[in-house]
Amino acid sequence: MPAKLRVTWIKSDSGQKQDMRKTLASLGLHRMNQSVVHEDSLSVRGMINKVRHLVKVEVESEAG
Repeated sequence: MPAKLRVTWIKSDSGQKQDMRKTLASLGLHRMNQSVVHEDSLSVRGMINKVRHLVKVEVESEAG
């Protein structure tokens, strides 16, 4: 089973390019300090890499 990634938006997108704002929205982030959980995949990793200076990423362990 793929790992889960918790992505938290920690820095403002003010002054960033439009494509970075769209990437945050594609990740499901709409406001600061919001967290979303995604399954680990290459496409999600690519989006995270694009906005890595604006987000914090944590790997969630699966209980059980």
